[in-house]
Amino acid sequence: MNTTHRDTGGADEIAHPLMVMLVDDQPFVAELLQRQLTSEKDINFHYCQEASQAISTAEKISPTVVLLDFTMPQIDGLTLCRLFRAHPATRDIPVIMLSSNDDPATKAQAFGAGANDYLVKLPDSIELIARLRYHSAAYTARLQRDDAYRALRASQIRLEELNMQLLKLANMDGLTGLVNRRHFDERLAEEWLRALRTRHPFTLIMSDIDYFKRYNDAFGHLEGDECLKRIARVAQEIFCRPADTVARYDGEVFVVLLPDTDSDGAIKVAEKFRAAVESFHLPNPGNTHSPYLTISLGVTTIIPAANSVPDDCIQVVDDALSRAKNAGRNQLCVVTTPAS
Repeated sequence: MNTTHRDTGGADEIAHPLMVMLVDDQPFVAELLQRQLTSEKDINFHYCQEASQAISTAEKISPTVVLLDFTMPQIDGLTLCRLFRAHPATRDIPVIMLSSNDDPATKAQAFGAGANDYLVKLPDSIELIARLRYHSAAYTARLQRDDAYRALRASQIRLEELNMQLLKLANMDGLTGLVNRRHFDERLAEEWLRALRTRHPFTLIMSDIDYFKRYNDAFGHLEGDECLKRIARVAQEIFCRPADTVARYDGEVFVVLLPDTDSDGAIKVAEKFRAAVESFHLPNPGNTHSPYLTISLGVTTIIPAANSVPDDCIQVVDDALSRAKNAGRNQLCVVTTPAS
């Protein structure tokens, strides 16, 4: 027996109809209960005669409350109630135990097995309907709360992801994908404080593309942008330790922060960077020192002095870069004097 009552009265339609599932081996009980619910147009009624099919039936129809007979031939009500509570799909569905026995010990057994309520059959229709509505409403509210929580959690996760993306975009140079000057200054301040505390050196490398304006004039700004992106990629490949920071500092100027790096190590990777750019063999007719596009680099290894500030580090490496350019470009100028 599977009887469904629905209200089609438009505005009076119930958004979340009750679904009552009866598990009882006696069809006449189902018939009597069905009659008690006939006038309740928002209550759907489903009858399951075989206790062995109760769990699978509940998974299919999603009842909001289960009426469960205490005494059945195949699986008794107590065992079936425990099975409902053990199954992930049915463990929270309210169960009302039906029994012809009004003994307190029997009721205690039912509640001990996980029943939410107990009715002596056949119950008065007013009491039956009231309890069905109460347990269904509580269960539906729980489902809605859980759905709302999951939706909220999903929204929070998505918001966190978007915030991380926004933070990444705020810290990123849009053309090269490197970090931008603002984020580099933050990283430099962090490393400066750490080096001041630990007395460990860190290295700054600042590079400038030689005669880049002439390269743009000769090949156009689109080719100039491709050149910047190519240099950014090779810089990321060379300065690839997790703590290393490579940034586009200004126009065609790139700057690299290398924590815990001494002067010898810095010179090796800086020279590797210079040689890699020259090996591109990108023609630059405006370069008076080489037929190819090249870079000049300033390198400084610093242990901050107590009276120094992060800007002092930038000034030192910027001066080193200027010396490299003044000395003929396509070369390194190394300054090892601590900032002061």
